[in-house]
Amino acid sequence: MRTFDLIRDAVLPDFRERVADYLLQYEAVLLAKDAIDPELKRATAHQLRGYLRGLNTTRVLGMAEWEELDRRVVNTWLGE
Repeated sequence: MRTFDLIRDAVLPDFRERVADYLLQYEAVLLAKDAIDPELKRATAHQLRGYLRGLNTTRVLGMAEWEELDRRVVNTWLGE
């Protein structure tokens, strides 16, 4: 399953629509088929990690899910 699908599934149902709107912005950069500036991609991945951390802090996302999703973001976009 793709990382963004996992994020959507991990978010509490009451917050999924709002979170999905934000995720579109991250997806546009991180999954772009066109050449994207590597620094922009890296910065966006770091921003996504911060967003996920915030979702965890506000209890919209569980700790186990947050840890796995954070690991996926690092391995997929920051593991160079």
